[in-house]
Amino acid sequence: MNTNNEPIKPEIAEKIRQLDKKFENSGQDLGSYLDGLLHDRYLTYWDYINLDTLLSLQLPRTHFPDEEIFIVYHQITELHFKLIIHELKQIIDDKLQTAAFFTKKLDRINRYFRVLINSFDIMIKGMDKEQFLQFRMSLLPASGFQSVQFRLIEIYATPLNHLVHSTKRNQIKAEDTLEDLYEDLYWKSGATDLKTGEKTLTLKQFEYRYTPRMMRIANQVKQSTVYHKYLELPEKERNNSHLIEALRTFDSNVNINWLLMHMGAAQRYLNKGDVQATGGTNWKKFLPPSFQNIMFFPNLWSSKEKEEWGKQWVTHQFNTAK
Repeated sequence: MNTNNEPIKPEIAEKIRQLDKKFENSGQDLGSYLDGLLHDRYLTYWDYINLDTLLSLQLPRTHFPDEEIFIVYHQITELHFKLIIHELKQIIDDKLQTAAFFTKKLDRINRYFRVLINSFDIMIKGMDKEQFLQFRMSLLPASGFQSVQFRLIEIYATPLNHLVHSTKRNQIKAEDTLEDLYEDLYWKSGATDLKTGEKTLTLKQFEYRYTPRMMRIANQVKQSTVYHKYLELPEKERNNSHLIEALRTFDSNVNINWLLMHMGAAQRYLNKGDVQATGGTNWKKFLPPSFQNIMFFPNLWSSKEKEEWGKQWVTHQFNTAK
């Protein structure tokens, strides 16, 4: 009986019975959990998402107001990267081998990247240029180059040999280990000192902190990246047009569109006077997708498409110069 002397509703009684069975099967006592529930506080939105903690994580190093924009946008970006990795892991762990599941996860990933790409105007137009050029000096040698989550997206997506610098890919040998390939990954050339050609402190710090983690994951997915998982699909599923389009969109979003947006920001803030990127990264040679020529799924692109990969940047530069 409840406090109003009314009988307990049948649907509530059934849920209690199901809960009792659930806890009995796990060796737990339902009564004890119900006692705890009586004393539990109602869940609030701010507690559930740790709102106060989240809003306390912005710690500007200078007095320039627009530095907070810079911090918040990068934190938002990293949260999107976390969601993307969450979906990539599900593709890799999938045992169903259906195009529908594969495509569903890729659509989510492409949606996250579309949000990031479309929101990059915050970085290109949403900060005062003079403020940025001042507060960026307090960030040295930190750089967005040091985003390990972006590197993990690449590692989960495709074999390391697809990520080797374009000038060294024809030197890859069958007996090369993952450690050998890792030494020649394309992004390392983007963090060499512009004057000496030596590794920048930015790269040295990044490798020291994250190389063990990246290599551990590279070994875990050595034969099960998204690229491998696609090739393992039954032929009918592999030839699904929606899946192929989703894979191509993912590839171009990461390796062309995302980089082009960074090029736009670099052109606005760093181009005049040959200003270096934070951390001394060699952005003019590192960011243009046509220079990197990185493709997660090279088997899904025609020879002409490969030749024209990322040429939008060249076209953009030509049109801007007119």
